[in-house]
Amino acid sequence: MQKEENHSAELDKKLAAVCGLYCEACSWFIATAEDPERLKRLAAQLHFSEEESKCFGCRADKRLRYCEKCKMFACAAEQGIDFCSECEEYPCDDLKQFQSAMPHRIELWVNLERIKSIGYKEWLKEIRGNYACPGCQIINSTYDLKCRKCGEEPSCNYVAKHKQVIEQYLKSR
Repeated sequence: MQKEENHSAELDKKLAAVCGLYCEACSWFIATAEDPERLKRLAAQLHFSEEESKCFGCRADKRLRYCEKCKMFACAAEQGIDFCSECEEYPCDDLKQFQSAMPHRIELWVNLERIKSIGYKEWLKEIRGNYACPGCQIINSTYDLKCRKCGEEPSCNYVAKHKQVIEQYLKSR
């Protein structure tokens, strides 16, 4: 049986993706960590098994299939760096294409610069507030327009800042 990853460590580097994403605010991470019904829905949408759908963060042993095949993760590992912003080729074409493809990636450049300037531990403390519901403080994903716990709208600061782009993306799917 797959050993469950510890996902309660607030400043764990596995929650800071090499590309600058905040893993704890990912729909798949949320589903894995605390919402089995969400995990079932997400798995069914992509025709994955629930086990294939589990993800404990970018640097964890158990990651979503897409995260396991991540070009940026492989590149960073090959170069022996922790974050893309440490690379001489930053931002590379792969990262630019990745960043522009989906709304949850809008702030990658800002995130990577903050990680570079204050370190990932301080960034994790900061970024958490960007995805926490102003009412109940639960972490929401980019695609949770309403708080998944208390129903507050918008669900978090990130959604408030990028709501129009997120809604356009969701309508196009």
